Amino acid sequence: MDLLELGHVTKAHGLRGDLILHLTTNRTERVAPGAELFLGKALASVNSYIVAHGQDYQGKWLVTLEGVSSREAADALRGLMIFGEPLSADELIGEESLFVHELIGKRVVDQHGTDHGPVLSVIDNPASDLLDLGDDKLVPLAFFVAQDQAFIRVDIPLGLLDNEADEAR
Repeated sequence: MDLLELGHVTKAHGLRGDLILHLTTNRTERVAPGAELFLGKALASVNSYIVAHGQDYQGKWLVTLEGVSSREAADALRGLMIFGEPLSADELIGEESLFVHELIGKRVVDQHGTDHGPVLSVIDNPASDLLDLGDDKLVPLAFFVAQDQAFIRVDIPLGLLDNEADEAR
């Protein structure tokens, strides 16, 4: 079974078996009522659960899973990884989704047409993921505007990447 990592169980919440989840996906429908989640220490050892209730809770997700109805049962799930089925092509059509593996190697071009080089990696950061261009050059993904086969277009503030080039403008 091919599953995608969606996050992990942070801790139990309350006495009725609720869980606090840290999600690494922005697809919150994955924790909506009726969604199927797979919890385990690794893909080889997962158990299936159905979400009975889910809501945003202080930057994380508070969920109730069918069959988990006590604090003890919820505590037993603490620290487990959360996996979900991959989305079908139909679920992704029309979306402006960004996938890290598609960003690596693309050249970053700013609003002035300056090519700042290729993306070497994407660094996970709470405020905004960062495009690593090497030589201590980081571009927050929040400045992303568009992409095509070879380029990522960004609208960056003056001086973020190259003070000399920006002063020349």
